[in-house]
Amino acid sequence: MDGQRDEQHDDTGGRADPPVFRGDPSPRAGRRTGPLRRTGVILAILAVGLAGAVLGVLAGGHVDTDIGPFRANLALTPASAGGTTVDVPPLGALLLDSHDGPVHLTVRLGALDQSRTEALLDDPASISRASQSAVEDVRSGVMRLGLRTLASAVLATLLLAGLVFRNVRRTAWAGGLALLVTAGSLGTAAATLRPQAIEEPRYEGLLVNAPAIVGDARRIANDYTKYAEQLQRLVGNVSQLYTTVSALPLLEPTPGTTRVLHVSDMHLNPTGWQLIRTVVEQFGIDVVIDTGDITDWGSEPEASFVGSIGLLKKPYVFIRGNHDSGKTAAAVAREPNAIVLNNSTTTVSGLTIAGIGDPRFTPDKNTSPAGSGLTQQVADQVIGTGEQLAATVRRSPQPVNIALVHDPASAGPLAGTCPLVLAGHTHARQVSKLPQAPGQQPTALMVEGSTGGAGLRGLEGEKPTPLSMSVLYFDQNKMLQAYDDITVGGTGQAQVNLERHVVENPTAGAPASVTPTPTPTR
Repeated sequence: MDGQRDEQHDDTGGRADPPVFRGDPSPRAGRRTGPLRRTGVILAILAVGLAGAVLGVLAGGHVDTDIGPFRANLALTPASAGGTTVDVPPLGALLLDSHDGPVHLTVRLGALDQSRTEALLDDPASISRASQSAVEDVRSGVMRLGLRTLASAVLATLLLAGLVFRNVRRTAWAGGLALLVTAGSLGTAAATLRPQAIEEPRYEGLLVNAPAIVGDARRIANDYTKYAEQLQRLVGNVSQLYTTVSALPLLEPTPGTTRVLHVSDMHLNPTGWQLIRTVVEQFGIDVVIDTGDITDWGSEPEASFVGSIGLLKKPYVFIRGNHDSGKTAAAVAREPNAIVLNNSTTTVSGLTIAGIGDPRFTPDKNTSPAGSGLTQQVADQVIGTGEQLAATVRRSPQPVNIALVHDPASAGPLAGTCPLVLAGHTHARQVSKLPQAPGQQPTALMVEGSTGGAGLRGLEGEKPTPLSMSVLYFDQNKMLQAYDDITVGGTGQAQVNLERHVVENPTAGAPASVTPTPTPTR
C-alpha cells in the first residue's frame, strides 16, 4: 500500500525519487554512474585529441622550401622513433639518427632550379655562399614546418571533436590536448637534436656505394670549385672567338648558308648552356642539333635541366641518348622550339633531318656491360637501330641531308643513304667516312665530343674533360662546306680553341668502325 501511495503521489507531481522506482537496487547506484561517465568522457577526449593530432600531422605536416639550387619538400610523420630521411631521387636515401621523439622528418630533394644553378656558376663566390646559406634554408624550412604542423594538428582536432561531441567545452579540451601533445613531440625532437648525426649516415638505394667513393666525391667537389672559376673565365673568352676568324682558312658563306650547331652529351652541366647561348648568338646559328645524353640518370627531377632549350629561340632537334629516359624526351618535347626524333624525320631551315634514339637506358651503369665489353646481343641491338633509321631514310619523300644517332656504332647501316651522319656518346671528336658499297653515295660520319665536359665524371681525371661543340656550314644545296670545332678548357689552362675546317671533299677520312662503343666511364 505504501508503494502504491508513493507511486500515485509521484504521478500527481510529487517529489518521489525516480531512480528507486525505476528498478535501481540501491540509491548508491546513481552516485556510481557519475565517475564512470566522467571517465568515459575523459577517455573519449583523449582518443579524439590524439586521433585529431595524428590526422592533422599527416594532412598538413609538410612544406616546400628552397635548399640551395634544389626545390625540396619537408614532411613530418608520427613514428615510434625519431630520425631523418633524406630522399635523393633516383639515387636512394640517407638515414640519419638526428633526434628522438615520436616524429620523423623526411627531406625530399626535388628538381634543380635552372636559373639558380646557372647563377652558381656565373658567380664562383656564390657557390661558397650557397653552401653556407643551405644550413639557414634548412633551419627556416624546419621552423615553418613545425608551426604549420602545430596549427594543422590543432585545427584537425577541433573539427573532429566538434563533430563527435557537439560540445564547446569538450571540443576545447580536445584541442588543448592536441596542442600539448604536438608541441611536446616537437619540443622533444628539438631538445634531443644531434647535429653530428650527419657524419654517420646510413645509405639506401644506389647511395649504398657512397661510403666507398666519399673521398673521390670530396676531391671532385674541390676540383669543381676550381673548374667553375676557370670556366667562368673561359666562357667569357668565347666572345673573342670572332677575332680569330680572320686567321682561319678563308670561308665566305653565301647568303643561303645554313649554320647548324652540333652539341652532344651535356650530362647535366649547366655551363654547357652558357657556351651554347654565346655561340648561337655570335655565330648566327639557325638550328641546334643535340645527339643525346642531355641528362645523367633520366629521372624526373632532371627534367628541369632542359628548360634552357626554350631560351635559345632557335629550332632544337633532339634524339635520346642511353642516359636519357622517356621522361627526358617528353620534357624536351614540351619546349616550344624543340623537335624530338625517334625513327622519324623533320625539315628545319631547309635541312631534312632523320634521327632515332639510343635503344639502351643505362643510367646506373649496372644494366650495361660496358665494364666488360658489349655483348653480342647489345651490339646487334645498337646496330639494329641504325638499320631501322636507314629504312626510314630510304622511305623519306624528301632526300635526307643529315641522319642522327647517339652511338656511332649505329651509323654503319646508314652508309649510302645520306651525305652526313652526326653522333656523340664517345666524348671524343672524330671525323671519318663510312664504308660504302659500289655505286652508293659517300657518307661522312662526324662524332662530337661532350658539350658538358662529361659532367662530374669529367673531373675524375687529373685534367677536366673539355667542353666541345661544332658549327656546321651548309651551302644552298644543303651540302656541308665547312665546320668549326670549338673546345673550351680541358687542359688545365684558361683557353678557348676554334679550328676551322673547309670541306673540299665532304667524304674524306678513314673508314669508321662498326663495333658498338662502350658507355664512357669518365
